[in-house]
Amino acid sequence: MNLQEYKKAVELLNLYSRHYYVLDDPITTDEVYDKLYHEVVEFEEKNSENILKNSPTQRVGDVVSSGFTKVPHLSRMWSLEDVFDSEGLQKWLTKTYKLDENISFYCEPKFDGASLNLVYENGELSQGITRGDGTVGELITQNVKTIKSVPLIIEHKERIEIRGEVVIFKDEFEKINEARLEEGEAVFANPRNAAAGSLRQLDSSITASRNLVFLPYGVGENQLKHKLLSEKMEYIYSLGFRKPPHRSTCQGYEEIEAIYEEMNRDRDSYPMMLDGMVIKVNEIASQIDMGYTVKNPRFSVAYKFPAVEKITTVKEIILQVGRTGAVTPVAIVEPTDIDGVVVERATLHNFDEIDRKDIRLNDKVIILRSGDVIPKIIKVLTHERDGSEVEYKRPTCCPVCNSELLDEGVLLKCQNLTCEARVINSIYYFASKPCLNIDGLGTKIVEALFNSGLVKSVVDLFDLTLEKLLKLEGFKEKKSQNLLDSLENAKGCDYWRFINSLGIEHVGEVASKTLSENFGSSFIDATKEKIIACDGIGEEMAESVLEFVRVNRDTILKLQDILQPLEPIKKEEAKDNPFKDKTAVLTGTMSESRGVIKEMLEALGAKVSGSVSKKTDFLIYGEDAGSKYDKAISLGVECLTEKEMREKID
Repeated sequence: MNLQEYKKAVELLNLYSRHYYVLDDPITTDEVYDKLYHEVVEFEEKNSENILKNSPTQRVGDVVSSGFTKVPHLSRMWSLEDVFDSEGLQKWLTKTYKLDENISFYCEPKFDGASLNLVYENGELSQGITRGDGTVGELITQNVKTIKSVPLIIEHKERIEIRGEVVIFKDEFEKINEARLEEGEAVFANPRNAAAGSLRQLDSSITASRNLVFLPYGVGENQLKHKLLSEKMEYIYSLGFRKPPHRSTCQGYEEIEAIYEEMNRDRDSYPMMLDGMVIKVNEIASQIDMGYTVKNPRFSVAYKFPAVEKITTVKEIILQVGRTGAVTPVAIVEPTDIDGVVVERATLHNFDEIDRKDIRLNDKVIILRSGDVIPKIIKVLTHERDGSEVEYKRPTCCPVCNSELLDEGVLLKCQNLTCEARVINSIYYFASKPCLNIDGLGTKIVEALFNSGLVKSVVDLFDLTLEKLLKLEGFKEKKSQNLLDSLENAKGCDYWRFINSLGIEHVGEVASKTLSENFGSSFIDATKEKIIACDGIGEEMAESVLEFVRVNRDTILKLQDILQPLEPIKKEEAKDNPFKDKTAVLTGTMSESRGVIKEMLEALGAKVSGSVSKKTDFLIYGEDAGSKYDKAISLGVECLTEKEMREKID
């Protein structure tokens, strides 16, 4: 075999592989493939300087890593909001149509596997990264190269992130578990666990042996110009990636439901596990306009399949105390296998739930598990009772500190601010990433500080010294100094982080930002009326803020004095201009990204909306304006080109 023949052989092997692993359409026999493969290996052994990067031999897993490096994604990998029934779908559609009425949808299966991000530069696979926390993942490129449905080289030359799910087909999963049983190893609970575990093997030869399959579902950073997601994904498939077994574009609720019902009906016939259907707005410009909440994209949702239900027995009801003092009952049930996961606990939500369903110890109950949602009891089988069942009595004392509980009907609360469960959980939350992000204050460290008596409240953290810490077991000088440095670095944080760190019930990151922007440090003196007047804050949340401030005012003031959080910068009121207090809608391709133009208009005091309505004052359009332009014309909305908009500003 000469160099020219070698290149043709590599090209032919990749063609055979694509038809087998990507298209499910074999065009040769294993014998022919293996014979040609060994001829390629023989040539490469004699001509190592001529080995092509896309040679199938470069997929063979023979690298053993000492560990995985953490690397950032070029753009964030988001998680999806879940809906579980037609009512949930209707609510999501209602919210989405408020953002843009002129949209269609792209539907595809939600694969039950492990998320993966592929980075290609100049047409070559440069990185394979696990999802991680969505911002940072683990670099597993050597393992990814063993996945035969992942092209090592693509024709697209610009840098691009291709996201997808790594799955193990059901028949392959059975083979893996059979082999593990023969070797005396523990079997995998389900294909998802097997896929995730296989991806993170330090020995890439193990990953190579597992026959993983990569199924793309989207892109991250990219320079693609497609206007529709469906077109963009067709382009991704054309680069050599495997297509999903089902994908559809559609309009509205009834068509989405029809696709969902078909997919749910046929789910067992798919070669891989599915746990639902993903629905995305098909128009990419609309996706950009809709943007994201703190956690999820507004333009996409996961419509989960009905969950598996099983019968089990309630053995015990235990109590958990949260950082706000709320006491939550949890049912301990007879261990039950549901879709490969052994369930031993079920949430009871609150004590009214126990009374309403008349849940008793030793009752036979139906529990439901849906995806990763904590299992819950949905029905008590009262006809199965034999007299051994015991009624559950509401507790009157905290299970941790034994102090009297405040009974609010639905909720029971421990009011003891020095209760161990409250203190430990509140400190851990205080130091967590969405709050003050204090490195070195994990659960075990917090427990050690509490048990030593050094820290009995959040305020005590800032009285710690190197001398005090070095007296504790396991606290070396470097570790102790790092903790003190982290505590010092927490000072001067954004004010919303300070509010969030307090752990006010019902108040999370979004509400903390709202309170910060509207009141800053004066939030502790805000009236109920003023709090409720804030966008997105209701009566229950306002009551929670007022109660927390009433009980903890001194602590809040002490912490504020220690941390000196930065008050939010008040935005200067925009000077008079044609766009001040007006509603504008952007559409089409412009000289700058619409995000930049949106910020410019907002700085001028305009409200930028995602959809055209009678309340729209201006439609600002670029090339290929589309349906928003047509609707604006029909409603008599003033339409401006980008140039005309800029002339108005000047």
